[in-house]
Amino acid sequence: MRRPGSILLIALEVLTPSLLIGAYALWAGGQNNFFFPPLGKILEEFAEGWIGARFLSDIWPSLWRTLAGFALSAALAVSLGTVLGLSRRTRLAVTPLVEFFRALPPPALLPLTLLVLGVGDSAKVLLIALVCVFPILLNTIAGVSGIDPTLRDTARMYGIGRRDMLVHVILPGALPSIFAGLRTSLSLAVIMMVISEFVAASNGIGFGIWKAKRMFDIPSMWAGILLLGLLGYALNMALILIQHRVLRWHRSARRAAH
Repeated sequence: MRRPGSILLIALEVLTPSLLIGAYALWAGGQNNFFFPPLGKILEEFAEGWIGARFLSDIWPSLWRTLAGFALSAALAVSLGTVLGLSRRTRLAVTPLVEFFRALPPPALLPLTLLVLGVGDSAKVLLIALVCVFPILLNTIAGVSGIDPTLRDTARMYGIGRRDMLVHVILPGALPSIFAGLRTSLSLAVIMMVISEFVAASNGIGFGIWKAKRMFDIPSMWAGILLLGLLGYALNMALILIQHRVLRWHRSARRAAH
């Protein structure tokens, strides 16, 4: 049985966007504004222009680029972050380099990736991975290095080796921090997917939005923006579901402690 507080939160999550959509529908319906078409036209263009045949031509390529870049960044960042989290000296040695690249504006990397890899999917996937790697890397380092030394000492007392220590103690303890980085990076992946498709693409959601803008097809442009919002929301909710399943033990332990 759900608690009254959780029911209220769910109601607010549904009510807030509903009110915003309703307010826009009322405002735009009484206007004759070229740049802000009525909600009905946007939804009509969304259903007719984006859903259907364009799933394979535009939506799927964008989704693939986003997930491929995100997965690549997660694999690299968790591996490297674990190594740096376990070795204080190595962490101190590479921290200036990590901070330098983290400070670079993500779009500044776009010309370099396009120059080296061309305008194909490889450049877009690499760009997404380069941008997403730092939140996951830093959170992995923080999670691994922040493991309670008592846990490690207790594991050693029971004769647990380094490999089992890493798999059964360190990585599970760092997972909450790692997932925080994953959620941040997933949002960045969607953003960089759109930016890369604005600049150098012949398909994708970003390309479709940019093409609609150039042709002054404003309802189609807004429909593409709506699609991006729904895609980002769906990906975030999927990651939250995975997080809840993976960290079920963590929430239970935390409730038991309190």
